[in-house]
Amino acid sequence: MPFTGPIEDRTAIRELMDTHAHGVMALDAELWGSIWAEDAYWELPEYPDLGGFSGKAAIVAGWVESMKYYGLDNCTKQMVYFMQPGSIEVEGDTAKAVAYTIEIFDDPGSGKRIHATGRYDDELRRIDGAWKFTRRSYRTVFAD
Repeated sequence: MPFTGPIEDRTAIRELMDTHAHGVMALDAELWGSIWAEDAYWELPEYPDLGGFSGKAAIVAGWVESMKYYGLDNCTKQMVYFMQPGSIEVEGDTAKAVAYTIEIFDDPGSGKRIHATGRYDDELRRIDGAWKFTRRSYRTVFAD
């Protein structure tokens, strides 16, 4: 079943996904970083220039650096980025989720405008009463 567990928890997790997307669109590192547990891991295997990051500080620093290259109009504008949940499964103080992204950015290598859809496979934990991502693994589903 793709959506299980208390609605309050699923809503809070959805809001983390929305905060991720809003942080990208606003280029707000503090807001974007607020979704992560201190011991989180962010995996980006299809982006060898980024790879993976262990720990919230490294994750946020990696994201800040990547946003210098993944934008629009020679990075004078932020990329277009939206996120939609595909599933949220809550069990006690842990959860698993899938989130799909819609992204528009200029490829840093070619300058070509890319329209992409991605998929995050997520693990989350309730920490001090708040849900945080403990692991996010991103893969591209489609890119033109």
